[in-house]
Amino acid sequence: MRNFTIINIVVVVVFLFVAGHTGAQIVHKPGLGFTQACASPSFNTYNTTFEFEEGLINIASNQFIIELSDDTGSFSSPEVIYTSTAGEITSSPATIPFSIPTTTAGEAYKIRIKSTSPGSTSSGSNAFPAYYKIQDTPFSINNLNDTGVYCAGGSYLLTIDNPGTGDNDSPLQYPSLTFNWFKETSPTTSVFVAEGASLEVSEEGTYFVETNYGSCTSNSFSNRVTVSQATSGGTSSINSSLGNPFCSSQGLTTLTATSGSDYQWFKDGNEIDGAINRTYETNESGVYAVNVSLGSCSTSASIDLDANQFTSSIDIPEAPAINLMPASGSLTVTLTDTANSPEYEWYLNESLIAGATNNTYEATQVGNYKAIIKQTTGCISSKEYLFVIQDTFPDVENIPNLISPNGDGINDTWVIPQAYTSGTNTEITLISSQGEIVFQTNDYQNNWPVETLDFTDVNPVFYYIITTESQQTKKGSITVIK
Repeated sequence: MRNFTIINIVVVVVFLFVAGHTGAQIVHKPGLGFTQACASPSFNTYNTTFEFEEGLINIASNQFIIELSDDTGSFSSPEVIYTSTAGEITSSPATIPFSIPTTTAGEAYKIRIKSTSPGSTSSGSNAFPAYYKIQDTPFSINNLNDTGVYCAGGSYLLTIDNPGTGDNDSPLQYPSLTFNWFKETSPTTSVFVAEGASLEVSEEGTYFVETNYGSCTSNSFSNRVTVSQATSGGTSSINSSLGNPFCSSQGLTTLTATSGSDYQWFKDGNEIDGAINRTYETNESGVYAVNVSLGSCSTSASIDLDANQFTSSIDIPEAPAINLMPASGSLTVTLTDTANSPEYEWYLNESLIAGATNNTYEATQVGNYKAIIKQTTGCISSKEYLFVIQDTFPDVENIPNLISPNGDGINDTWVIPQAYTSGTNTEITLISSQGEIVFQTNDYQNNWPVETLDFTDVNPVFYYIITTESQQTKKGSITVIK
C-alpha cells in the first residue's frame, strides 16, 4: 500500500506541475522599441521584444504571430501584421520587426504576441499612437486664393482642392484620411474648429486644415485663407498665381478675385472689355481692380501688379517710321533702360553686328536694324526695338520715265518727288507690258527695282499708276535700259 501511495503522489505532483505551466503565460507581454509609430511610404519598420518560456515551446514547429488591435486597444477583431516561419525563433528574449497597415490612424493601438505550438497569447502591449502618413506634403484649399468674403448673415465655404492646380497632391485622393480645421489665434497659435473635408465659415478669421495624423508631426497641411465679412462697398483682395511682383518671362499670371456671382475687371481705372470671370490672366504691370457681386452685397479689390520688367526706350522713331541718314553719313542711336546687368545686341538686316555690345551704336549704313536689351539677372527678360535708316530722299521735280539699274550709282532706282514717297500714304503700282503687277506699296522708298530685273526684252517698258491719299492719279511709263 505504501508504494502505491507514493506513486500516486508523484503522478499528482507531475500533473499539477504541468497543468500549472500550461495555464501560465507562455508568451509574455511584448515591449516596444518606440513611443509612437509615424509611418510613411519611405519608412515603416518597428521592433518589439518579448520573452517566452522556452521549455514549453515546440521550437521546431512553432510560429510567433503579431496582432494589432483597433485604435482603442481592443483585440475583438485583431489584424495579423507579422507571422514568423516555423522554427525561426529559437531563444528568448526575441526581437522581431513589423510594419503597420496603410489604414492605421489612432492614438491607442496595442500589439500582442501569439504562439502556435502550443497555442498561447500574450497580454497587450502598452498603448501607442500609430498613423500611416500616406500623404505628407502641403496641399491647397480654395485654389490657393488667400482671401474669402461673405455677406452679413451668410457664410463662406472652405474646401480642400481635388486635385487642384499644378502638381497639388490632394489628400482627398486617399479615402482613409480625415481632416482637422483650425483658426489662427496668433501668427504662431491656433485652435481646433471642426473635422471634415470642408468648412462653412461665418466668423472672420484666418483658417487652414491639416490631415489628421494625431500626435505624429507631418507636412500635410494647407495654405491659409483669411475670411472677412463684406458690406456693400467693402474691399477684399486679389491673388496673383505667380506672386507679386512676378516674372513675366514665366508666362501669364492668373489674378483671382474672391468667390462671387458676377465680376468686372479694370486696369488702371479703365474697364477691361469682356473680363467678367472670377479670374483674369495678364503679363503686364498695372493697377488691376475687380468689382464682385456677392448676391446680397458687393465688394471690390485691387492689386498694384508688378511684372518685374525693366523699362526702356530708344531715342529715334521705331519702324515702320523711316529715319533718314544725316549728311554726315552716320546716325547715333541710344538705348536707355533700367535692366539688371543688361546686355545689348545690334543687328543690321538680321545679321548680328560684331562688337556692338554697348547701349549706343553709330550706324553708318542704311538698312533694317534691330536692337535687343537683355536683363540677365533676377527676372530674365528682354525687349527689342526695330528701326529703319535710309538715305535722304532727293526732292526731284518730275517723275522720271527712264532708269538704268546697272550699279553705277547713277539713276539706278526710280526716284520720284517726295510728295509721293514714304509717309504720304501714296499708292505706287508698277505693271509689266504683259499686264502683271510687279510692284505695289503705300510706303515707297525710292528703291525700285528692289531686286535685279531679269531682262528678257531689250529695254523693257513698265507702266506706273500713282494714287495719292486724296485719290489724285498720275500714270505713265518707265523704260529700263542697261
